[in-house]
Amino acid sequence: MANYNFDDIRPYYDSEVQKKMRILVKDKTFDKVLMHLFKYRPKVEMVKFQLRRIKSIKQLQGVFIYDLLHWLIDKTSDGLKCTGIEKLDKKKPYLFISNHRDIILDAAILNFLIFEYGMNTTQIAIGDNLLLYEWIEHMVKLNRSFVIKRSLPPRELIKASEKVSHFIRNSITEEKMSVWIAQREGRTKDGNDQTQLSVLKMLNMSNPNGISDGFNELNIVPVSISYEIEPCGLAKMKELIKKEHYGAKKTDKDDLKSMSMGMFTPKGRMRFVFGDPIETHFTVTDNAEQRNKYLKDLGELIDEQIYRNFKLWPNNYVAYDMLMQEHRFKDKYTAEEERKFRMMVEQANVHIDYPITDITERFLRIYANPVINKLKVTNL
Repeated sequence: MANYNFDDIRPYYDSEVQKKMRILVKDKTFDKVLMHLFKYRPKVEMVKFQLRRIKSIKQLQGVFIYDLLHWLIDKTSDGLKCTGIEKLDKKKPYLFISNHRDIILDAAILNFLIFEYGMNTTQIAIGDNLLLYEWIEHMVKLNRSFVIKRSLPPRELIKASEKVSHFIRNSITEEKMSVWIAQREGRTKDGNDQTQLSVLKMLNMSNPNGISDGFNELNIVPVSISYEIEPCGLAKMKELIKKEHYGAKKTDKDDLKSMSMGMFTPKGRMRFVFGDPIETHFTVTDNAEQRNKYLKDLGELIDEQIYRNFKLWPNNYVAYDMLMQEHRFKDKYTAEEERKFRMMVEQANVHIDYPITDITERFLRIYANPVINKLKVTNL
């Protein structure tokens, strides 16, 4: 394996924890974040005191982050359930590839569940567009996040992708550390979860072996993440509309707002399902066309597990029936559940003030697309 220096993208080492933590607790913006979280100055000072005493990433995650997530799950959801994790080997490193619905929570809750199961937490891929403040960079790197650089010229972007690919492979095959990465760049905005070929191409950049062996050694496990209430649903719709109709890109403030909203708004019930490790068998070839077909087939294998394992809620079934103007799934929801969802549709029409006519359809698709995708791989 090529000799890369990962210092600009890697998480912090245990030996750096105390120094970085001292910088973090002195940060004035971080202080405001703690006040927003805990509301009470003596509590904030107590938290800072506890953070100063932390000496390792395991200690930070096992004490502070675990408790914080427990509190968030209790406060903002109607319960978290997880299945499939019991099939995993606690001593084996995996590459968890999941659908992507929330900037912070997807990876944070996955690690929460892995920690509870008794496995070592994963290294987490995070885009550099989210490192808006110094305190965010310190916080995520103290939580085993590594950085994917996105805002680079094309040639530099290829080099950066190569480095990330080697970092991921090195983590799994040499360091024996699991890794989480989303199946796509950015969150799914329309409920249609699909693995981007560019993600798989990036993973293959560090592959010294045949394409099949190279992916098999990463121990890919698809993870299906389902929130009863779509995190930042209306904000995601606005983002898509701005991009499609006005060519406007989201701003740093949009990202920050989404990070906060995703964490603190109600999410209903949450379900994480760990799939089966994917093992493929493919003849070694230098044919680019065959390589691309392999990547496409691998993407479909990942998607199939994500669709099959996706937990559908009453909202999803109501949305499908409304979108298709059918009563196919009327036995999957009550009249009260339908009434509540129709109210959510009305709220979308009130809150999204762009002069377009398909707001209702767009909102329905966020919730109906998971049903449409599941129907492709199973009989409901």
